[in-house]
Amino acid sequence: MSKLLLSTIALGKQLQVENSYVTIGLTNPKSPSNVGSVMRAAGCYSVDQVMFTGQRYANAAKYNGIKHNTDTKKARDKIPLTPTECFENIEVLRSSLPDNTKIVCVDLIEGATPLPHFQHPEQVLYIFGPEDGTISQTVIDNADAVVYVPTVGCMNLAASVNVLLYDRLAKSVINNTLNESNNELIKKSRDTNNKVKVKIRVENEEG
Repeated sequence: MSKLLLSTIALGKQLQVENSYVTIGLTNPKSPSNVGSVMRAAGCYSVDQVMFTGQRYANAAKYNGIKHNTDTKKARDKIPLTPTECFENIEVLRSSLPDNTKIVCVDLIEGATPLPHFQHPEQVLYIFGPEDGTISQTVIDNADAVVYVPTVGCMNLAASVNVLLYDRLAKSVINNTLNESNNELIKKSRDTNNKVKVKIRVENEEG
């Protein structure tokens, strides 16, 4: 792994809650493009690992001959994408995660907490439903929390992951000390063709 990539990861981690460990769980995803976009989001927001259940993603990737065409930043090179049997066996699932990990389901579930009102745990597994279904009742019943994004209609899987991770980041920034622009992170994260800067304005003082 390049020094540039490592330094960008380190800068990104500074934005997260101290001692945090974030896992994304995908329930039987079917779209390689969605999984690729989730991996890109995982890289942008310093996720530690991504897990998925089911065979549809692997079968679709094999059939189409592509896996992560939307993961243009190659987050898969630094973040594990791990198949797991299921999320229903909660004891086995918890044993594979760091101690004190909370399980949070994210979907349009009746009775769920709206995301703007939710406080994110430090150690967490966020479980998302599939593109054409939802999370099983068993997983919902055993989760520590269930949240939803209050939209008109539903977003696709990758968009939901991005919004959830941004909400986590925004709330961690508010609760910590990042009040000013982090130019080093900007320089390492932006496109190579982007050299634009914010113009410094000096207010005129009246005598």
